[in-house]
Amino acid sequence: MAELVYPPVIGLARTMFKALDLRIDMRGTEHIPRQGGAVLVSNHIGYLDFVFCGLTARPAKRLVRFMAKESVFRHKVSGPLMRAMKHIPVDRAQGEQAYANALKALRSGEIIGVFPEATISPSFTLKNFKSGAARMAQEAGVPLLPMALWGTQRIWTKGRPRDMGRNHIPITIRVGEPLAADPDDPAANVTQRVKVRVQELLEAAQRAYPVRPRGPEDTWWVPAHLGGTAPTPAQVRSRDDG
Repeated sequence: MAELVYPPVIGLARTMFKALDLRIDMRGTEHIPRQGGAVLVSNHIGYLDFVFCGLTARPAKRLVRFMAKESVFRHKVSGPLMRAMKHIPVDRAQGEQAYANALKALRSGEIIGVFPEATISPSFTLKNFKSGAARMAQEAGVPLLPMALWGTQRIWTKGRPRDMGRNHIPITIRVGEPLAADPDDPAANVTQRVKVRVQELLEAAQRAYPVRPRGPEDTWWVPAHLGGTAPTPAQVRSRDDG
């Protein structure tokens, strides 16, 4: 069936990024398979992460079907678009159906995009990974594609106003080699391996990032362990528990 909505949406996103003069540094796209199923696994630091993850598949002429919270599909604007692009709604009270739909898509040769932290990380460090991505890859017999994003939090993230100005914000993306998901290995072990690889890619993206904060008021997007003023993971947990 022809993709009538997804390619134009990608074209619109690229036009928007060009208008914003984003400086996108994307490496490792050769690791995206040109055919067959795979589970794309990325860190999650901004609301537009799924768009940037999806861009990495375009050199291979692939489209990524993302698993996203069900409320996005109820929105009057995003809902019809998400359904037309064949993304997969996740109702956290009934996650079995979303899992089954993703598994069916993987077995039919689709790439499924997953943010295993489940929500945006306010500390901009990796949170615990849920095991669903590993279990899907194991059950479908497809590889995991580790990926890391950096800089997307500066455009639009949780608790901060959007920055849609022409501010030349760099975006750094790193895609790693596919990881086999051995069905005989416990899902927890596979999950830990992919998390370690995403962490390595994240650190590589951070090292390659071409700018540093412009002053004390511009350190909010830098993790505390790198000298920034983003909340630490412990502070985020304390705030969430409170």
